[in-house]
Amino acid sequence: MSTKAKEEQNTAESILADIAIKAQLADYSPIKGCMVIRPYGYAIWERIKEILNKMIKDTGHENAYFPMLIPESFLQKEAEHVEGFAPECAVVTHAGGKELTEKYVLRPTSETIINHMFSKWIESYRDLPMKLNQWANVVRWEMRTRLFMRTSEFLWQEGHTCHATWDEAQQETLTMLDCYKTLLEKYLAVPIHTGKKTQSEKFAGAEATYTIEALMRDGKALQAGTSHNLGQNFAKAFETQFTNDQNQLEYVYQTSWGVSTRLIGALIMGHHDDVGLILPPEIAPYQVVVIPILKKNKDNTEILEAAKTINNELQAAGIRTKLDDRVTISQGHKFNEYEQKGVPIRLVIGPRDLEEGKLEVHRRDIQSKEKDIPRDGIATRLQKLLAQIQKEIWQRAVDYRTEHTTIVKSIEEIETALDKPGGFARAMWNGDVALEKILKDKFKATIRCMPDDKELDASQHPCVLSGESSTNNVEILVARAY
Repeated sequence: MSTKAKEEQNTAESILADIAIKAQLADYSPIKGCMVIRPYGYAIWERIKEILNKMIKDTGHENAYFPMLIPESFLQKEAEHVEGFAPECAVVTHAGGKELTEKYVLRPTSETIINHMFSKWIESYRDLPMKLNQWANVVRWEMRTRLFMRTSEFLWQEGHTCHATWDEAQQETLTMLDCYKTLLEKYLAVPIHTGKKTQSEKFAGAEATYTIEALMRDGKALQAGTSHNLGQNFAKAFETQFTNDQNQLEYVYQTSWGVSTRLIGALIMGHHDDVGLILPPEIAPYQVVVIPILKKNKDNTEILEAAKTINNELQAAGIRTKLDDRVTISQGHKFNEYEQKGVPIRLVIGPRDLEEGKLEVHRRDIQSKEKDIPRDGIATRLQKLLAQIQKEIWQRAVDYRTEHTTIVKSIEEIETALDKPGGFARAMWNGDVALEKILKDKFKATIRCMPDDKELDASQHPCVLSGESSTNNVEILVARAY
């Protein structure tokens, strides 16, 4: 990586931390690598959870909960899995004042302990499919941490399913990938590429890993979620079998999939400006903050009542709101706070506005202010404005990704593209893993995925490694990533 690229990386990390702290999303924990999620940050997570949880249930899954402590022996049962996670595992060796006979791992993911239970619960094809999800925390002992993007402990959901056939498992894998795509694009206004990971980048123990890859405003890619077809690997390790309708014993086919509080990192680095965070209305905990102009040591009853009435009217129209009636905080301080928090709209009510039946509307995304907005019909007006803001934030993100995607035909062109303009380099590849080593060692980059949205003609775009054209070449997206 060039010196310039390293400087840009450090700047991006500084921006992430600065916005997260000033927006009161999170703060540093006294435990290295961990974070405290503050109420406003957790409210965003609750909004994500609310939306995704409905999708999960609507696709036939049920929520459950499994222990955080996993017997170390469980991880040993699936060799590729334990090898993939061993460096990140935190291990409990003592409890109750004694050394434990068997060590426990703080879950880095739950495939092993859930499979242990699946093997007890599944006997017949009548028990399938079994489709479970849990909302939980996990621990992965990261060497270099960043708020939300990569922390030693984080929150997530992890789905785990069992099926009678490979085809069913594959369909489940892609269904959940599509749910993640909807979550990111419709609600977070973050455009993503869906695609398959290479063998070296897939989840440890999976047959295939599918990913959603987003591009942040610093030109780096973010793996925002993954969905894995586990095949029968874990089933064989844990003897998770069922009797089929021919009375024959078979191993189940499995999937697992998850997204995490990293999505809040995607919001921060996907939507911000020099002031701070910009939240798309669909994901904002409150879409409008109502701010009456209050005076210390004066009777504010009339303007407070008007603000409450407007606030109730907006809520009745389905708009998520917050009424800030604090007298001890100056109006300027309030305006600055909500700008940094990225609240889509500030609705300000002053004494003169009240008399004239007018309001003042501030748009966070483009830093605009419009005075003398009629009080009548304000709910309908703001509903339309919120939809417009969502659409325009989305379009800016799409335009940025388009401007920062470069089609390349050689390794030299990849290096140039990653440095300027940054973002994704789209190329053809013959599958030789030597390319992945070159990308990692020389450019600190990886193949993010083999995208579903194909754009390149194999006859016109040769492999970036060999320089040869072939119908067997596959399209890839290359980027530096978090």
